[in-house]
This record gives sequence, C-alpha cells and structure tokens, in this order.
Amino acid sequence: MRGLKMLFLAALLIGVAGVSGVKAADEIAVIVKTLNSSFWQHVNTGSLDAEGELKKAGKDIFISFNGPDAETNIVEQVNMVENAVNRGIAALVLAPSDPDALVPPVRRARQAGIPVIIIDSLINGDDLYDSFLATNNLAAGELCAAELIKRVGGPDAGGKIAIMSYIAGAGSEIGRVGGFRDYIQKNSRLTIVNTYYSQAEMITALNQTTDVLSANPDLIGIFGANEPTAVGMGRAIKENGWAGKIAAIGFDGDQNLQGFIRDGTLQGIAVQSPYNMGYLGVKAAMDGLEGKKLDKEIDTGIIFVTRDNVDSREAQNVLY
Repeated sequence: MRGLKMLFLAALLIGVAGVSGVKAADEIAVIVKTLNSSFWQHVNTGSLDAEGELKKAGKDIFISFNGPDAETNIVEQVNMVENAVNRGIAALVLAPSDPDALVPPVRRARQAGIPVIIIDSLINGDDLYDSFLATNNLAAGELCAAELIKRVGGPDAGGKIAIMSYIAGAGSEIGRVGGFRDYIQKNSRLTIVNTYYSQAEMITALNQTTDVLSANPDLIGIFGANEPTAVGMGRAIKENGWAGKIAAIGFDGDQNLQGFIRDGTLQGIAVQSPYNMGYLGVKAAMDGLEGKKLDKEIDTGIIFVTRDNVDSREAQNVLY
C-alpha cells in the first residue's frame, strides 16, 4: 500500500511538472541588487522581452527575477545566488551588490558549468564571468564632472561642491564616483567638501543633502551618483529652496528625476539603459548556453539628459 502511495505521489509530481513546464535546467536566473527600485524593474522588463523573443525562436527557457529588499542586504543576495546554483539553473545574470561577497557563490556556479553574465557592477575576478554588461561608469562619472564644471562657470571657477554617493566599494560606485572625483581634481579649481554615502536609500540621501546644504551655504555644485541618492538630493534641494541656486547633476532617469529636470531642480542627469542590461544580459546568457563566443565587456550606453532634450526620442528610449 505504501508503495502504491509513493507511485501515486511520483506520478502527481511528474504531472504537475509537465503542466507547468518549469524546470531549473531551463531557467536563466536574473538576480539584481534590489527589487525596490524602478531601475531594476526596467532590467526585469528587458529580461522578459528577451525571454519572449527567445521563446518565439524555439528556445525552451524561462526567466526568474529576484533581488533583496535593499542593496545593502548583501547576505540575502548571496543566499539567492547559492539557492539558484543548488537548484541547477541553466545560466545566471547577476548584478552583484558587493564585489567580494558574491565571489564564492559565483565561483560555485562556474564550477558547475553555469554561464555567468555580470551586469551593472563588476565582481572581483574576471575568470568568474563570461561577459560583463554595464555602463562605462568611469566615462559616465567624468561626463557628469565635465557637465557640472560647465554649469558652475568653467574650469577656472573656484568654489565648493559635494558628492552624494551610495555604497562605498560597490563596483559601479568605484568607477562612477572615482571618475567624477578625479576629473574634478584634474580639470577644475573646485573643492570637494566631502563624499557622503546614502547606502542607496532615498530618505538617507535627502537628510544628508539637507545637512550638507545647511552646513555649506556657499556650496555651488552637487552630484547625486545613483537613482535613490539623486532623488533624495533633488527633494532636499527643492524643499530647502535651493532649486536654481546650485548646479546639481544626478544619475539615472526615473519619473522623479525627470520631474526635477523639467522644473529646474537638477540641470542634468546621466541616464543608463537598465532595459539593455536585462535584455542583452539574457541574450548573452543564451549565447553562453549555446557555446557561442561572448565579448568579455559590453557597454550598454549612457545619455546625458537636460531640459533641452528630455522629450527627444533618444532620451525617451532610456528614461523610465
């Protein structure tokens, strides 16, 4: 009797699997830094569009999309990658929140023969991934610095500026903020009063920016280096009556930041293409599964958006 029950349960499970068609061996796991950001939701949109195209082409794959509740919850992201590897996924598309903490689970994925595509931020060890898809963050940081210099009066203008960053040591932050800082120091007479880290939390950035503005009434420029940080920075500028009185450059392009561009709170935003990261990341993962040669690095692009071009087709293709 017990044997018959076991056979029945086995048949039932096979039937459920057959109906759903969902097997880990067909899964491309897309794991991002957090689900609580429109930036990463647009990565999801891109990945799902790629999934649809691949299915139309007869590829038997499906996308899972996951991430922690906050970028700072690195342990949760590590566990997500470990769980994905344990269930035998076909390929991994990962935006690592920390360049070191994600090394062990990613190495396990490589040892298991799972293609690994890294997006947005690098992981330490170029032998751990097949391809890296991201904005050229160094160039993007330099672009933001050049635009800020232009708006405070040019390279010969002196004065104080502040950098509102997000998570110290994150791969994208190293290139983006490092590029900004180095360009300012080499190409202007501006003085950076400090670099502040919001931990990618909008409210933290709002409070930090409010404090910076209060402590430095002679501040002439400010840079917000990612979406939640730039949104918090913009809110602080607007709420404290600094809009139009300080040159402010942000990063990323959600609805809040577009609004700040339109009303003059921010003078420009450097906008990545999170859609391309998801779309091209999944396509690269599929190519890796099929044994195709992958480019080690793929630049997903950057556009500098101002009030003059915010409604252009080029800008609307990346704003979200």
